[in-house]
Amino acid sequence: MGTLDGRVVLITGAARGQGEQEARLFAAEGARVVLADVLDDQGEDLAKELGALYVHLDVGREDDWVAAVAAAKEAYGKVDGLVNNAGILRFNTLVDTPLDEFMQVVQVNQVGCFLGIKAVAGELAEAGGGTIVNTASYTAVTGMAAVGAYAASKHAILGLTRVAALELAPKGIRVNAMCPGAIDTAMSNPAQLDPEADTEEMARAIDGLYRKLVPLGRIGRPEEVARLALFLTGEDSSYITGQPFVIDGGWLAGVSVF
Repeated sequence: MGTLDGRVVLITGAARGQGEQEARLFAAEGARVVLADVLDDQGEDLAKELGALYVHLDVGREDDWVAAVAAAKEAYGKVDGLVNNAGILRFNTLVDTPLDEFMQVVQVNQVGCFLGIKAVAGELAEAGGGTIVNTASYTAVTGMAAVGAYAASKHAILGLTRVAALELAPKGIRVNAMCPGAIDTAMSNPAQLDPEADTEEMARAIDGLYRKLVPLGRIGRPEEVARLALFLTGEDSSYITGQPFVIDGGWLAGVSVF
């Protein structure tokens, strides 16, 4: 028996990184997974490997959400779980951030999360209840220089999570947020996407950085975030809603002087 037997869960940004690991783990735990992304080739290949459904979804477009939910219902008859994983990161000082760049980050991270909640809430209620897991960030609960647009959008996700939890609880829908710190994906290490980059050298540099910053002495793994998403989607968290869960190796606790 899998933790998610019988559940139909839509995961955004599922073609790679955290979303890919969530899709793999959820499928292994018995869920019928709907992988959603704009990286169609990667998403379709992964869906074929997992025996899952892939849908093209630009999370900032409401029409795409309507189509994705309709495709999930056509394939599986219902939707009773959502992991809002899709997100983008841009580095810039706040005063040097162009408005277009700021709005691009907000459209994907914040608006995408809002549209996801809006698109699935009725379906979850119709299924008798369900779960929504929003991916916020370590920067949703503290500040960090050079990621102002990203931090603003992730702070907003915590507000959306709390309001949605309050409004949807009477319908049997639980809504929680994950707040990952530095995780070893292409977002934190763009060299993974550059075929000419020295990925080993970049990995060593990143490892050295987080050995100093993070009490546990390393960068996080996407599989670890996936396990938190599984917990918040499954029955082990049945009395938890409206909460942020920090998964950062102790980074938020402070900086060690030893």
